[in-house]
Amino acid sequence: MSSLAKYPKAALCAACLLLGIAMLTPVRVVAHCDGLDGPVVAAARQALEQRDVSRVLVWVGKPDEPAIRKSFEQALAVRKLNPQARELADTWFFETLVRLHRAGEGAPYTGLKPAGRNLGPAIPAADRALESGDGEPLVRLIVDAAERGLRQRFAETRAARSYPAGSVEAGRAYIARYVPFLHYTERLYEAATTSAAGHEAEGTEPARHVD
Repeated sequence: MSSLAKYPKAALCAACLLLGIAMLTPVRVVAHCDGLDGPVVAAARQALEQRDVSRVLVWVGKPDEPAIRKSFEQALAVRKLNPQARELADTWFFETLVRLHRAGEGAPYTGLKPAGRNLGPAIPAADRALESGDGEPLVRLIVDAAERGLRQRFAETRAARSYPAGSVEAGRAYIARYVPFLHYTERLYEAATTSAAGHEAEGTEPARHVD
């Protein structure tokens, strides 16, 4: 019987919940805020249609508020001219808002992304949970993913650990599983016990303590 199987069911569920919450902070992030169907652009559309800048000010910090107010007034003035000017003004304002939002979060701006991108299951599930008020489907999605990932890596590493003494190749095969297993475990724990504010830079990984 593996050591994981010895844990009481209640303790295992609690551990999986902790790890599941941790996985809400991915190592490589697909930015949600820079999409044309994302929440930042949605707020910008509402602000322009209702002529209410307060709907977008929540997406930037106070230092960027004057720039957004100025951009908003300029966009309102230009979009009155004709349909083509309206489209250009809207896009320019979307870009300005998203750029300043991401800069405030310490993330680079790489342009507006098309609507309908595959954001994976977690981000849409999180948005649905907030809209409906029912967080259970989101919790189950993340808990199940965390449990599967940890159990699989544990089993593979444990099996590779029993290699014959003196077999260098088998020992290397064990290390090839052992190090990623520790990285995975550490990443989950660190994500669960540190702030998740801001954006990770896409395609980068945070520093690891395990060699």
